[in-house]
Amino acid sequence: MHIELIRGEYNLKPHHQGCVVTIGNFDGVHKGHQALLKKLKDAARALNVPTTVILFEPQPMEFFQPKKPIARLMRLREKLFALSQCGIDRVLVLRFNETQANISADNFVKNILHDKLKIKKIIVGDDFHFGFQRKGNFEFLKTAGKDFGFEVEAMPTFLIHEERVSSTRVRAALAEFNYEKVVTLLGHPYSMMGRVVHGNKQGRILGFPTANIYLHRAMTAVLGVFCVKMRIGEGEWLPGVANLGIRPTIGGTRILLEVYLFNFNQMIYGKQVQVEFLKKLREEERYDSLELLRQQIMKDAEEAREFHKL
Repeated sequence: MHIELIRGEYNLKPHHQGCVVTIGNFDGVHKGHQALLKKLKDAARALNVPTTVILFEPQPMEFFQPKKPIARLMRLREKLFALSQCGIDRVLVLRFNETQANISADNFVKNILHDKLKIKKIIVGDDFHFGFQRKGNFEFLKTAGKDFGFEVEAMPTFLIHEERVSSTRVRAALAEFNYEKVVTLLGHPYSMMGRVVHGNKQGRILGFPTANIYLHRAMTAVLGVFCVKMRIGEGEWLPGVANLGIRPTIGGTRILLEVYLFNFNQMIYGKQVQVEFLKKLREEERYDSLELLRQQIMKDAEEAREFHKL
């Protein structure tokens, strides 16, 4: 499914004008987000205009608190994939920097929403805030809508089991790796995407050649050893076992996802893959020797084979 990516307001063209818009982080594109995006699509269909989602990169919290990073559920590429799966037409990505942080809510509405996009309608969460010092909110947008001629609709809080669905709640479910709760909140298993890169071939030496995937993030919402499924591009899902961590036994320092696929022997360097996390086997540990690590990997692989019924 195709989605148009617009990087920066300077790449907005006249044909991007006239749309239904929402704004947010959309980290995880969980069921609350999905409900809002469905409302967005319904409104766009009624008005016969495209849907546009506005995102900020980095996410505002990452800009304001660089020393307290939050484990992202998704990189931008993964968000775009998830938004395309939801049937969104366009994504406008605005760089969040000092200049963006100091734009008033008034100027954001006039310059971006009205002048550049000429929006027909905006739908936001009922707790949405934007602009310098977060002075823009739903009531502010309603007033602006009357001035500039666009509709404004609030998305009520989306609840599951009487609790608000949020990215924070998804992170908490992943931290304890409650698979059922994760699927309930997301509507599907948690997954990560990335490109297969050359590693140090340590897995091959140990008898478990792995697909190494750099995740391009300082923190991840999950760490440890997992039963997984992986697919290459749009291919079929293949069963495997994975380690997500820094690999302390061999002195690793950056987070790497290593996937060992069962009954698989193809060269897939450079391929884009998606990995679904199905069951957590254990935390990542440091071993005193490669032989002890190899023995543990054998146990992990056996447990994963049983899980996959291989």
